[in-house]
Amino acid sequence: MNKEPLFFEPIFKERIWGGDRLKTFGYQLPSNQTGECWAFAAHPNGQSIVKEGHFKGYSLGQLWKYHRGLFGHIEGDRFPLLTKILDANQDLSVQVHPDDDYANQYEGGELGKTECWYIIDCEEGAEIVYGHNAGSKNEFEKMIQDGKWNDLLRRVPIKPGDFFFVPSGTIHAIGKGTLILETQQNSDTTYRVYDYDRRDRDGNTRDLHVGSSIAVATIPSVVQELKPIIKGSNGLKITEFVKSNYFTVSKWELDGEANLNQSLLFKLVSVLSGEGILEINGTSYPFKKGDHILLPFEFGEYKLCGKADFIISHL
Repeated sequence: MNKEPLFFEPIFKERIWGGDRLKTFGYQLPSNQTGECWAFAAHPNGQSIVKEGHFKGYSLGQLWKYHRGLFGHIEGDRFPLLTKILDANQDLSVQVHPDDDYANQYEGGELGKTECWYIIDCEEGAEIVYGHNAGSKNEFEKMIQDGKWNDLLRRVPIKPGDFFFVPSGTIHAIGKGTLILETQQNSDTTYRVYDYDRRDRDGNTRDLHVGSSIAVATIPSVVQELKPIIKGSNGLKITEFVKSNYFTVSKWELDGEANLNQSLLFKLVSVLSGEGILEINGTSYPFKKGDHILLPFEFGEYKLCGKADFIISHL
């Protein structure tokens, strides 16, 4: 079994709302309107690539298809997760995602999209849209038709370090001035409810999907309260934010050394800050802010040394 960590080269997506803050991770961006870094991606719309080692040049999708042992031989026709870092230089559209059943029926077999957000950084006074105030489907439709967005949308102030679980059916939007890490199901299906009537560089408004949004939105809105679980050991503090049917997501704060054992099917590691070394079987692998590392099945015992913060996700 492969005993080396797999470092992935992310891919970047330009967006009407994007900026250039992803440069702070050491990335070369395609433009100053780059909205998304797809860190772990195995989707028809983007594939991240292994940077070095035995599987250098392989896409995550190819590993899933031809080397399923790296993931514990779990079943499924696609890698289950997608990890992104998003730079919201402007407000994102107000949107909602379908669940698995709706997406499978109406989006050509696509997965639904339950996701979660870790707020890496944000401007003073930044907000997100997280849920809505309609009590019934009729009220929801009427408020959309009448353009009563301030009454309909539930706005929540945010600060760095906040975490939000966003199940399919949740009306949501990331606000201007926000940098987040998003862990989600491997899906690229989004229904826009409202886009502030803004226009792209060619003067065109973006497509809205009001009918689909009404069909899949959770009404009344349900916001799940999370109770993070904090564990500590020498050199490593672990905060588990969410454990759902689709993913478990934690923050690790390393300060010194930590001896660990990767016994899960696989583990996705995104380095948010700092640097250090991962040691396994006498071999050292340096890591730094902006790295995205997959620890495969039966990776076994390893050591982390340094000072760094990570977001960790797994099934």
